[in-house]
Amino acid sequence: MTRKKVKLAYITNDSSRKATFKKRKKGLMKKVSELSTLCGIDACAIIYSPYDNSPEVWPNIMGAQHVLSEFKRMPEMEQSKKMVNQESFMKQRIAKASEQLKKQSKENREKEMTEVMYQALAGKGLQNLNLGDLNDLSWVIDQNMKGIYKRIEAIKKGASTSSSSAAAAPQVAAERKPAVTGLGLEGMQRTQAEWFNDWMNNNTSEQQLGFGHGNEMIITNFNNNHNANVWPNDFFP
Repeated sequence: MTRKKVKLAYITNDSSRKATFKKRKKGLMKKVSELSTLCGIDACAIIYSPYDNSPEVWPNIMGAQHVLSEFKRMPEMEQSKKMVNQESFMKQRIAKASEQLKKQSKENREKEMTEVMYQALAGKGLQNLNLGDLNDLSWVIDQNMKGIYKRIEAIKKGASTSSSSAAAAPQVAAERKPAVTGLGLEGMQRTQAEWFNDWMNNNTSEQQLGFGHGNEMIITNFNNNHNANVWPNDFFP
């Protein structure tokens, strides 16, 4: 459960204000101690209140005097560089709130004119709009048209990129395609003929081929490798 936001205003009730002071003072001292320990910096806190006769000092009087003396050695411009009083703090808060209000008003006006634009597209007339409303409506329409044109250009660019990639894909595939993907019948016959010619040229001195006529048998004398397989591939064992 989130904590309820506290209204930053003076507490008029005495008892409530005193209880808040004690609680906030304790928390402030704890935060200063944590800041000094975790970040290794010199810090001090001095709190005056109408409820105590003497101020409360952290970590102690000597430590506070050391920090203050170091601060006074700094140039005056450096001392007041990040300081704010109540007036300057409130001015900063007002300027920030005004900027947020301006931004939110612009967003609300844009949404309002967008709704008017959709109503006009549905057939509702624009007779009740004044000159300022028409100018704002024109601005909203221009912004929407710019978004539409930008989207169209993006789609065209994506389509052209896709078509270029699709056209380049067959060319790349053709470049990577092997020179011979399959022998086929003609390829196998040519390979067998080339091998047979090479075999005949390289082994004429080691073999004698005799051819008969009619019913005579073909006589073939081989060397010691007569049991070797003739065809060089698995298609003809």
